[in-house]
Amino acid sequence: MMMNAALYDAALWPIEKLFLQKLRQRLVSGVRGRVLEIGVGTGANLPYYSPEIELTGIDPDEGFLARARRRAQALGRSVTLRAACAEELPFPDHSFDTVTATLVFCTVADPLQALREVHRVLVPGGEFKLLEHVRVRHALGAAMQDLLTPLWRRIANNCHLNRDTLSLVQANGFRIESVREHLRGLVIEVGARTGRKEE
Repeated sequence: MMMNAALYDAALWPIEKLFLQKLRQRLVSGVRGRVLEIGVGTGANLPYYSPEIELTGIDPDEGFLARARRRAQALGRSVTLRAACAEELPFPDHSFDTVTATLVFCTVADPLQALREVHRVLVPGGEFKLLEHVRVRHALGAAMQDLLTPLWRRIANNCHLNRDTLSLVQANGFRIESVREHLRGLVIEVGARTGRKEE
C-alpha cells in the first residue's frame, strides 16, 4: 500500500508542528545559487527557500508533485518541478550548486546509486544538505527498527526505519562538514560537500 499525498501531509502534521518545520527551515534557508531538491514531495520545504535561488524539485510521484505545484502557486514561489527518481537524475553533470533532501533517502530503492547521482550533478565543491531519520546507535533501538522495517516499508512508501544513511554519504565521495543529532540520534542534519572547486 502506498501513502497518497493528502494522507502523507496529514500523517506528518503533528511532527511538523512539534519540530520538523524548524529543522526544514534551518536546512534550506541558507542555500544559494542553483538548487535541486530531491524528493520534493508535497512541497513542505518550499516556504523556507530564499526567493533569490533558482529552484528545481524532483519526485517520482505525480500526485505529490501536483500538491507541490499548488503549494508553490499559493506561495508565489518560482520552482521547476519534474517527475524523476533519485537514482537517475535527468540533468547534466555539474548542474547545481546545492542539492537538498528531507526524509527521502530512507525511501530510495538504491541509495548508493542516488548518492552517485547527487555527486554527479553537483558542481565541484557543491553542497549536499540532508535531513533524515536513521538507524540509531543503541542496540535495543536498532533491533526495534529492524523488527518494524518490513511492515513499515509496506505502509510508508518503502521507508526504511533502519537505514544508516550517514555512513552511505561518507562512503560515497562526500566530505562531511557538519552533523546535528536530534531525538537521541534518530534524526540527523548533515552538511556535506564534493571535492573543492578548482582554483
